[in-house]
Amino acid sequence: MAVVFWWLSLTPSLLPRTPLFQGVVSGAAAATGYAVGAFFAWLARYLLSRDTPWRTPRWYVWLGLAVVYVVGSVIMLYWFSRWQNEIRDLMGVPHLRWTAFPATAVVALIVHALLMTIGQGWADIIRWLTRQLNKIAPPRISVVSGVTVVVVLTGFLLNGVVANYAMNFLNSTFASANDETTADSTPPTTPLRSGGPGSLVSWNSLGREGRVFISHGPSVEALSEFNRAPAIEPIRVFVGLGSGSDLRANAKRAADELERTGGLTRRLIAVGSATGSGWTNKAMTDSLEYMYNGDVATVSMQYSYLPSWISFLADKQRARRAGLELFEAIDAKVRAVPESRRPKIVVFGESLGSFAGESAFGTIPSVTARTDGALFSGPTFNNTLWKDLTNSRDKGSPEWLPIYERGGQVRFIADQKDLERPSGPWSTPRVVYLQHASDPIAWWNPKLILSEPDWLKESRGRDVVKSTRWIPFVTFLQVSADLARAVSVPDGHGHNYLTAVPYAWAAILQPPGWTEAKTEALLPRLTRD
Repeated sequence: MAVVFWWLSLTPSLLPRTPLFQGVVSGAAAATGYAVGAFFAWLARYLLSRDTPWRTPRWYVWLGLAVVYVVGSVIMLYWFSRWQNEIRDLMGVPHLRWTAFPATAVVALIVHALLMTIGQGWADIIRWLTRQLNKIAPPRISVVSGVTVVVVLTGFLLNGVVANYAMNFLNSTFASANDETTADSTPPTTPLRSGGPGSLVSWNSLGREGRVFISHGPSVEALSEFNRAPAIEPIRVFVGLGSGSDLRANAKRAADELERTGGLTRRLIAVGSATGSGWTNKAMTDSLEYMYNGDVATVSMQYSYLPSWISFLADKQRARRAGLELFEAIDAKVRAVPESRRPKIVVFGESLGSFAGESAFGTIPSVTARTDGALFSGPTFNNTLWKDLTNSRDKGSPEWLPIYERGGQVRFIADQKDLERPSGPWSTPRVVYLQHASDPIAWWNPKLILSEPDWLKESRGRDVVKSTRWIPFVTFLQVSADLARAVSVPDGHGHNYLTAVPYAWAAILQPPGWTEAKTEALLPRLTRD
């Protein structure tokens, strides 16, 4: 079973893999296969009341298995090379070198040995406890009791002691990183940005990503030159965890800061839900500032020190609350403005930011009633609204790119061409979900362990190879490894969203005087980070 699972781990998933990640997947898959085989062997002995192990096969059986192993491994490595090249050609990534194969094998052996050592130690504890219980209870009761006790204690240790120490370590580590400042991040000299003159928050309190957000963006000169008309300076508001950990208080501070800077007098207010550490896709904000020639106020806030994927796994409720509190605080300020002078308001977010951004709304009618548009890119499998829309998609549309109620209010796109899909009317306000079929962050789900998802039952996405198949346990390990490589692929694949962003905003807001030619001219000026 270990060998079979190792072979299966070489099958393709969503993204091209480096030798390191392929080795980790293969080693973990082999250990999983061994555990499955050991469990069923134990179960067979238990059901047959057989206390002794099966008789060891003769030497010629081992020789036959060795031949099968070698031949099978050569065949699978050949197909692994072909599958990886197919994925890499699809995404414009260089092919693997020959050195990748021995490197993969070495990493796989190390990972397999490590996991087997841990597993064997765990099993030894169960056997020792069973022997002790045998002194006072029947053998079968001893086995069941021993397994139950060890499993419960393991769960307690992992969820309690280990998890707490791990979270404390991670928070301490990333809190230190949060205090760092990039070389190109400098305190603003304008009162129109948080951390500048008259600001309600200090420059040091913004955190690393907050300082990046405030320091960057197109200048008035760049906006004027691009639009061939005098521009005004965009407003950017950010509140970091340095201002305190009370999310409601921080959201109110962000709303007050927006009012202080004059953001309520701008034509457009953009509420951007960040990832845990405060990161936002720069193209999301920059595109709006170009489209409205600077007449935009963008507001965001930090709610964690942790990177997006750790924050999502460990404390997604904090992300949910941050998104809700921020929008409600801004919305209250906007609604206090007389309707005739009220600015437009849009919401956006990427990855965990899309999860947080959805949190203020339970349904699409709620989004369209309270905003003038929304753009969410790279949604996570736990995005409540996104999941409901996907599950209720129109018959015949695939999970990786669904159509909801004939595209009348919300549309799902993988690139800008999908904005016209379907061809029917698209009323305003508009909502767009930008997602790639090869994005593991969108399709990772614990259910992959034992359940085949629709995106693998249906026809494959445009950037997913047809040979990708669902395999119990293995597919979960593969997609889990893909998470670490999600942004290490070219734009338009994986979790790398850039080119489609300005097209999506143009379709959502339809800014006066904006054309597709302007969108094309804007693209070279945009970056994701």
